[in-house]
Amino acid sequence: MSADARIHCKPKGPIAMPKILLVEDQEMNRDMLSRRLTKRGYEVAIAVDGAEGLEKARSGAPDLILMDMSLPVMDGWEATRVLKADDATRGIPVVALTAHAMSTDREKALEAGCDAYETKPVELPKLLKTIEELLA
Repeated sequence: MSADARIHCKPKGPIAMPKILLVEDQEMNRDMLSRRLTKRGYEVAIAVDGAEGLEKARSGAPDLILMDMSLPVMDGWEATRVLKADDATRGIPVVALTAHAMSTDREKALEAGCDAYETKPVELPKLLKTIEELLA
């Protein structure tokens, strides 16, 4: 390959990594997840309640949302319903993160519009697989 051909094969800038909006009110969970996701190359935005999550989903155009279900101001169930009812945010995949591990809680999350459901404490390999599948 000539030098000229190699020059034309170079990317035109840094490759953008997917942006994940983490909506989580517990500081320890927020810190652990955001550090681990950032370490794996994801851009992470943070919201600490459902209302802030809605605002950041609308203004920040995330590729995926990790939504705690037990949030102050507006819970994750309602925030997800609002996101999925809005044409501008309907297509953003939402993963429910909850300590509620009953089968009815999974059904409730899916009925609210969540695309996937993960229980806390988070099993990182399982969550990463879910994220990769939803972003594919």
